[in-house]
Amino acid sequence: MIRINVISGFLGAGKTTLIRKLLTGSLKNEKVVLLENEYGDIGVDGAFMKDAGITVTELNAGCICCTLAGDFQAAIDQLIDTYQPTRILVEPTGVGKLSEILSAIEKAKQRHPDIDVGGSATVVDAGKCRMYAKNFGEFFIDQVKSASTVIFSRTQLLSAERVEKSMALIRELHPDARVITTPWDDMEPDFMLDVIENGKPIAFAPLEDEDEDEDGHEHHHHHHEHDHDHDEDEDEHDHDHDHHHDHDHDHDEHGHGHEHHHHHHHHDGEHDADEVFQNIGVETAQRFEREDIRNKLEALSDEEEYGRVLRAKGILQDAEGKWFQFDFVPGEIDFRDSAPDYTGRFCVIGAHLDEKALKELFNV
Repeated sequence: MIRINVISGFLGAGKTTLIRKLLTGSLKNEKVVLLENEYGDIGVDGAFMKDAGITVTELNAGCICCTLAGDFQAAIDQLIDTYQPTRILVEPTGVGKLSEILSAIEKAKQRHPDIDVGGSATVVDAGKCRMYAKNFGEFFIDQVKSASTVIFSRTQLLSAERVEKSMALIRELHPDARVITTPWDDMEPDFMLDVIENGKPIAFAPLEDEDEDEDGHEHHHHHHEHDHDHDEDEDEHDHDHDHHHDHDHDHDEHGHGHEHHHHHHHHDGEHDADEVFQNIGVETAQRFEREDIRNKLEALSDEEEYGRVLRAKGILQDAEGKWFQFDFVPGEIDFRDSAPDYTGRFCVIGAHLDEKALKELFNV
């Protein structure tokens, strides 16, 4: 039996962090293959992708990590033949549609009857879900509606009221989803996997002790059902939206300008990620100091100047010759030391990006 779980999530929600946590539990006794389905032509995590696309690295004992930018069906066949895994974890690109991945897995199941489709989870940054639903509804809503479990990330940074409002939004999109709101550090990996696997709604199930708290939340949530209709927006994004609307209309001539506003009316949009999102990749031998990069990343929040940047990541060298990786999602910047790469590189992913302004910002 080959169990397949899909862990999806919008750019920068924390999918990889979650998967690494899950792999520290009993999964480390299974033969696991992690299949990352990347978007765009520059892969910063690990080696560059080959045309047909599978780059394989050892993640840890008993786990193989594959990065794919090619044919999903061919990749699944090849992974099963080569590794005979007991479990495949699929991490789709942050701008993909979960429904498409799940239907691809159903197709693979016809060829491999021993595939068992386990629960699928979508990781959602609890502070950003309203902004994503508004501006990238078609992709975000598909990820939420297609998942059996929605896992909030970064709830430890937010008030309970704020988390409750985000939860009400998710419930409105997908009333049957099980929503994990507890900070990840407070849960064991196997417990989280069990919630993903058995992500059935528990609202009307007979109460078991461990479910009491979550069921309490259920009832609590109904009092808040309509709150967020009057809730302007996530506080830190209040002003963003006004000029995002203008910004969209400026771009009408590109053919997908103001349509973003309609996605959250549950159209089946017909967009490919490539039509809505851009991925600008740069290779550079220049040296950069971390502080300098931090300042540049902070500047990216100026949407009128650069467009709506959703994610930036890269690996660069400083003047002393030390290598570091950086990772940016709006409101959060991380740095870590890194082994040398064959050249410096970074990518910026977003919508309506101004490539010229971005390249000037980074002097490349």
